[in-house]
Amino acid sequence: MVKPSRKLKKTLLILGVTGAVYFSFRYLLPLVIPFLIAYVFALSLRPSALWIERKTRFAIKGREISVPLAMIGGIEIILFMIVFGIILYVGGRKIFMEARLLLQNLPVILGEIDRWLMDNCSFAERFLKLPDGYMVEVVRDIISGGQVAIKGRIMPFLMVNSMTIMKWMVQATVILIILLIATVLSLQEMDEIRERRDNSIFCFEYAMLGRRLTTVGSAWLKTQGAIMLFTMVVCSIGLFLLGNPYFILFGIGIGLLDALPIFGTGTVFIPWALFSMINKNWKYGTGLILIYVICYFLREIMEAKIMGGKVGLTPLETLASMYVGLQLFGLLGFILGPIGLLIVEDIVEVYEVSYCHDGKKGADPEE
Repeated sequence: MVKPSRKLKKTLLILGVTGAVYFSFRYLLPLVIPFLIAYVFALSLRPSALWIERKTRFAIKGREISVPLAMIGGIEIILFMIVFGIILYVGGRKIFMEARLLLQNLPVILGEIDRWLMDNCSFAERFLKLPDGYMVEVVRDIISGGQVAIKGRIMPFLMVNSMTIMKWMVQATVILIILLIATVLSLQEMDEIRERRDNSIFCFEYAMLGRRLTTVGSAWLKTQGAIMLFTMVVCSIGLFLLGNPYFILFGIGIGLLDALPIFGTGTVFIPWALFSMINKNWKYGTGLILIYVICYFLREIMEAKIMGGKVGLTPLETLASMYVGLQLFGLLGFILGPIGLLIVEDIVEVYEVSYCHDGKKGADPEE
């Protein structure tokens, strides 16, 4: 029987590891991801919980008693939720005020849009030598037809998907409760979990996977969070300098839109800038283009340099793995793509040394 060559061995190894990683991400990860997130939360709470636990120890009749870590972690989670709620309330109140102002000025804005459409329709009629009012009627028919189509589609959609939305909300609530309970329990059983992991025959694989998940997950969250925050700040400041009264509302909305893979700041700023320049508002349009350029280079530099530098991938590898992950796993693929690539590289490197090279140095690559 002919012994398979090293190239064939490595090819089969790469295919096998890639298939195993894909299968794990596709079918196993959705089942355990709430508990992984809970474990990460518990790790972040553990240092402060241990410090409080040490400071609250006291002795009764020669016996040392301390507050349980689970109770401390639960209290920390409640305090965090209270602080987060206060921040949401303050920020939401400001956004609500701007939204109310926008609704109050909506008739004026719609009137200006209608006037702009009528002026351009009149110009098109004169340029194309069409009868007076022809283009106006065409545009009005299009708008009326669009309104009828939207109404005709929205109501059936809401009727059909109302139960689905309710079911999703119930599932999200249950998952949130499980996440909070799992965080407290993970904090309480952290030492036992680590002991079982270290005594397992797969301790090396657990350590490797944990290291990669921690490295890439932390890098992705920090990078995307920083990009979103800086985008919101840049957009809000830029719109404030341009005199936009809804600068916070629009800044937050554009920052959230930029976080989506298909959309971006250009989805808003480019049409907005073109519309402003068509109306001969050159200063406002130029300012919008400048904000877009700053946000674009900010994302490109931070995503390629920071993300790629932290996870050990080149900017091209990072971009390619994120795209493949997006195609395979949706939005979550933006983080699963780089993680999967690094896991495949690590496992192939480890097992190639063990099973492909057979300890031989200087062997013929085709042997």
